[in-house]
Amino acid sequence: MNIRLTSSILGATVTDVTRTSTAIWRIRPEIVLALAERLGEPVDRYVNGSQTWFTETLGGVALEWRLHPVANYATPTGLTHNDVWDVAVETVINGDGRLRPEKAWEGLECFPAYGDDIEPATLAAVVTEELGIPPDAGGLVDHETIGDQWERARGAVSIVELLFTQLGRPLG
Repeated sequence: MNIRLTSSILGATVTDVTRTSTAIWRIRPEIVLALAERLGEPVDRYVNGSQTWFTETLGGVALEWRLHPVANYATPTGLTHNDVWDVAVETVINGDGRLRPEKAWEGLECFPAYGDDIEPATLAAVVTEELGIPPDAGGLVDHETIGDQWERARGAVSIVELLFTQLGRPLG
């Protein structure tokens, strides 16, 4: 669900704040395994550490699944951005400690990919069915504000913490 808010405060008007339905999970090994088993390989593997997948609901709503990197992410030594997902999955499966998921990512977020409307409760039910694990939180967030904060900080802030804070559930 995308909601545009307009408000007037002492004659100043703020418009076009878009809230998007989201579901979010804190990173843990079972999230990585569920992604690997149910969604397969990421569609995109970004230099900034993000990994993405796309699925579609029965109603035709495209969903984007995105692993958000830790604050101040840097590609682990000896790896390229194309290797990170595979090595993290192997680490979870083999327990070898080479690249624990929490060293690369802080959490998984799922949201409508192209601005489609879906209620937060509906999204939570759909993603729970698809991933097999219910989200840790969900609701409406302002992705533009979060993206602006992350860019201003040059990646030194946690996108996952910003998401949980907007949802009224700060980390820690």
